[in-house]
Amino acid sequence: MMGKMVVPNGACDCHIHVFKKGAPTIAGAVAAPEEEDVTRYRAMRDALGLTRAVIVQPTAYGTDNRVTAEGIKALGATDTRGIAIVDNTASDSLLRDLTDGGFCGARFQMLPGGIIGWDQLDRIAERVNGFGWHAQLQLDGRTLPDRAEQILSWPGRIVIDHIGKFLEPVTPDHRAFQCLLRLVDTGRVWVKLSAPYEVSRIGAPGYDDVSVLARALARHAPERMLWASNWPYLMTTPRPDDQRMLELMSEWAPDSAIQKRILCDNPQEVYGFGSEQPKTP
Repeated sequence: MMGKMVVPNGACDCHIHVFKKGAPTIAGAVAAPEEEDVTRYRAMRDALGLTRAVIVQPTAYGTDNRVTAEGIKALGATDTRGIAIVDNTASDSLLRDLTDGGFCGARFQMLPGGIIGWDQLDRIAERVNGFGWHAQLQLDGRTLPDRAEQILSWPGRIVIDHIGKFLEPVTPDHRAFQCLLRLVDTGRVWVKLSAPYEVSRIGAPGYDDVSVLARALARHAPERMLWASNWPYLMTTPRPDDQRMLELMSEWAPDSAIQKRILCDNPQEVYGFGSEQPKTP
């Protein structure tokens, strides 16, 4: 139990990163931390009462997904999944090997520092869908109205990071947030309730300018929401409190049945826990 929130059995952290000392990074990448490893994350996970995790390939490692693959094995393939970075030249053999290694999604990081261009995404989304993968998208949510048509052209599921990641927090009636709700209403789009600290102008403890959006999403479509810590909180000062990040769930979605759906049931559907492959839509 954490505060007033009871963490249900099977709760999943849907967005973490792992790093390895000495692993090569791509040219121009922000230096990847070397002090954060699987052992540190496991201690945090156990302390919070979480049991499942999704490891997201860091941009710093480019399309070399080996560190993430090692992290999946180290945390346990039964309860861990991976999101890879692949470009449009990825071979069927590579995608098959990654799938066998626990990967189930392709990361589209469209903010500065991302290495895959918008012109490649349609082809990548089509290719990985054939392996049962989904597309995981991070962008400035304010641009959603301009990108919605392209996003919905992708087959299969789409997971949007970090409450839409509106780099300048908007209000719930803003056209870009309303666009996000319409995307969710298609039944193919999920949103991670995570990382409010990255864009909040108000800050801790409540991140009220971003939390208002998280609450609106959780009320609108709890069956399409996921939760994540975004550990190890890269380039964030001061470092967010692990426990506080999870406890925010009880403020965004006060009902315990909804919390269970977001923490357990939705991740099981999207990431295929308990089965060899994620279910296709």
